[in-house]
Amino acid sequence: MKPIFALTIGDPCGVGPEITLKALKNHSEIFEQCNLIICGSIEFLQKTADKIKMDIEIHKIEESELEQLSGSGFRCLDINPAPFEHEYGKITAGGGKHSFAYIEKAIELAKNKKVNGVVTAPINKESLKAGSVPFLDHTEMFTKLTGSNRTMTLFVTGNMRVFFYSRHIPFADISSALDQQELVKTLHDCERHLKQIGLKNSKVAVAALNPHGGESGLFGREEMEIIDPAVKQAAREGLNVVGPIPADSVFHLAKEGHYDAVLSLYHDQGHIAAKTYDFERTVSLTMGLPFLRTSVDHGTAFDIAGKGIASEISLVEAIKAAIRHHW
Repeated sequence: MKPIFALTIGDPCGVGPEITLKALKNHSEIFEQCNLIICGSIEFLQKTADKIKMDIEIHKIEESELEQLSGSGFRCLDINPAPFEHEYGKITAGGGKHSFAYIEKAIELAKNKKVNGVVTAPINKESLKAGSVPFLDHTEMFTKLTGSNRTMTLFVTGNMRVFFYSRHIPFADISSALDQQELVKTLHDCERHLKQIGLKNSKVAVAALNPHGGESGLFGREEMEIIDPAVKQAAREGLNVVGPIPADSVFHLAKEGHYDAVLSLYHDQGHIAAKTYDFERTVSLTMGLPFLRTSVDHGTAFDIAGKGIASEISLVEAIKAAIRHHW
């Protein structure tokens, strides 16, 4: 049987509804490999379809009908936590509440094994805060609501894979967040997650923090005192790991096939590399959950929401990644 995935539409004030409609309308080949159930609001999907002049028919279904899904089309679990004054491109409490409600339902379906995984469209952190949602982002929601312990973000773009040691912390806190034993644990996590998506005997490179890898302490001591000792300890524990490799070259080397993955030490270090390589086709995987969650690697794009010009390619790639890697 084909796998079934829950697809959340993201913040209804952003581009999530539009890219959802375009992905399912323009890429019917997806349905040859999986079934999709939309978790979102039919009201906002239809409003978006009208706005971008897309002729569609959205079918409201119930959870009891999930096992009978087949073929292509727009099948939606209609989720409406509370009415609000909807406006494209705006930070709203309603948008945050709706975003969370869609995700909460998708996680519930996956936990109950009614779907094989979850694919998410973008949400907005400021809208979540305005809506008093007690989570910062997607990863925190999935981690806490599944009772998971150690989750990691993995970016996949082309043949380059990037893990992240830290995610949303201020730049000024990056150095103090580095810890030798935590780095070693994270490298073990990387190996385990790569095996989970079919990569055995993987080789992981750790990106350096400072220019030129610190130049023996001339530009910083983190490499000497924390990162290099962690890499050596991980190697003694049986991992195929190298580093620290200067960040201005490690991602290119990974793209060329020298490493199966790179461990980026902070958010922008890996994001910039992946998005520069291929912005539209970079996909985010959340590893360490009891099921796979994949996502676009872009935001709500409030500046173009409702204008009909958003690209659906990243969402299509996220769906394809779910098909390839789900367990």
